[in-house]
Amino acid sequence: MPREHILVVDDEEAILELLSYNLTKEGYRVTCAASGEDALKEAGTQLPDVIVLDLLLPGVDGIEVCRRLKAGAPTSGIPIVMLTAKGEETDIVAGLEVGADDYVTKPFSPRVLVARIRAVLRRRAQTPLGEGDAVKVHDLKIHPGRHEVLFRGKPVELTHTEFRILHLLARRPGWVYTRGQVIDALRGAGYPVTDRSVDVHVVALRKKLGAGGKFIETVRGVGYRFKE
Repeated sequence: MPREHILVVDDEEAILELLSYNLTKEGYRVTCAASGEDALKEAGTQLPDVIVLDLLLPGVDGIEVCRRLKAGAPTSGIPIVMLTAKGEETDIVAGLEVGADDYVTKPFSPRVLVARIRAVLRRRAQTPLGEGDAVKVHDLKIHPGRHEVLFRGKPVELTHTEFRILHLLARRPGWVYTRGQVIDALRGAGYPVTDRSVDVHVVALRKKLGAGGKFIETVRGVGYRFKE
């Protein structure tokens, strides 16, 4: 029987056919869109479970599509996996900052992309990390049940992954987590992602926290910790 619904957005017909074939083979229902305008229309009417979104689109580009979807109440909770030929750190950070949950760079392996989609769906289905009492440390207040972060009383908008990284580190100030431990804690052992992905998320997280970003410390050659 059909499982989750995936909206694939790309202006290259060959990419749409490749992804449609591989995702359908895995049992997903697939809808394709070739432009940003069509993506916004399809997402608003069908509310897919995941959107695979190319950055370089005619008309409304992928960054703007992501921004609009995350700003709208009906679509804000839909996980978005960026698919992009622009693999520079600044491009990836730009996508994460507007709300993308993950990214895959072109050229890509369909098997890896399917694994990323599965991981995003698992995270969406999971109960939020450590739901319960808020974590209060320095000028930050992190409430897992509400998925809310306040820095000096002002809300900070974070993606799901950024929130989980912050919560993981802030629960144990001074404790050092390797990049591998961060990946295992957030996405499960064996998740197909490089250590560099953690670094990119931390860069975006620090930027969003502003002055609060200094509390996330890099331990050279090891990983990250939250300042005691």
